[in-house]
Amino acid sequence: MSLTLLVLNGPNLNMLGTREPSVYGHETLADVQALCERTAAAQGMALEFRQTNHEGEMIEWIHQARGRVSGIVLNPGAWTHTSVAIRDAISAAEVPVIEVHLSNVHKREAFRHHSYVSPVAVGVICGLGSNGYCLAIEHFGHLAKG
Repeated sequence: MSLTLLVLNGPNLNMLGTREPSVYGHETLADVQALCERTAAAQGMALEFRQTNHEGEMIEWIHQARGRVSGIVLNPGAWTHTSVAIRDAISAAEVPVIEVHLSNVHKREAFRHHSYVSPVAVGVICGLGSNGYCLAIEHFGHLAKG
């Protein structure tokens, strides 16, 4: 059976490449998806890649992951700092999550320094751009190989 990962992206990430490129870079979400797909394929993993601007939809995707995928790579965007509901969904799903951020949130505004997701994630990667997604995918591949 192949390992399946879910890559979930939160609000405004559909605007990558045009939204604040000095912070988030010039890659589009489609570029990030292609990079993730190549990385997963190199690890022998299946990958589902999604983005939403709707918190309820994100929560549903996390719930549906339970018992279906081996891990979630999650860029919760601004919900990182605001959503107890997403934090609770991660706990309920009982699927390992790696939290990923393109920018280094600790070098930004003070409100971005707190994460509701980090305490329920197995790891956090921030500030490495789209390479952070690759590192998270590779980590899940490493775990699967034992």
